[in-house]
Amino acid sequence: MISTHELAGAAASSNVAAPQAAPTVLLLGVGNWLMGDEGVGIHVVQALEAQPPLFGVRTLDGGTGGVNLLLELEGFRDVVMVDATRDGQPAGTITFLQPRQVGDLPRGLGAHDFGLKDLFAAAALLGQLPRIHLYTVSVEELKPMCTDLSPPVAAAVPEVVHAMHALAARLAAEGAP
Repeated sequence: MISTHELAGAAASSNVAAPQAAPTVLLLGVGNWLMGDEGVGIHVVQALEAQPPLFGVRTLDGGTGGVNLLLELEGFRDVVMVDATRDGQPAGTITFLQPRQVGDLPRGLGAHDFGLKDLFAAAALLGQLPRIHLYTVSVEELKPMCTDLSPPVAAAVPEVVHAMHALAARLAAEGAP
């Protein structure tokens, strides 16, 4: 017969994880992987996934999901996002914005621009608009059916990864119990 002491020891050494609080920070990369520099957000997310995980933070490759990402935003206090932008700046220029409302989103986001504005407008209408922390990486040309980044855009990826990881860690710590 197994004693309750042995059962307690077995439970303590099992691989069953204790329930964790839902994450409050979403690291979101968007873009079209098959359009060269337009996919920079996906490259950044892949690099973020290689970083040590942060408690209270979820990482998501949003692709070109646009308004279809609405359910993914549910329950998050902060969204730290990265996207390509055609803003006339030299390729690889990194900009950080904190749009407070949908109208504050910059023009010239990637090819899925319409979908992102719809996504945030729908979240606002539902009263679920998280705080948005947006990194953009300037791009100059898009290359269909190309998964490689141009040298200046590729050079921006490590800096954006570092900045997003640090910001997510700070935001998650703010919301920790």
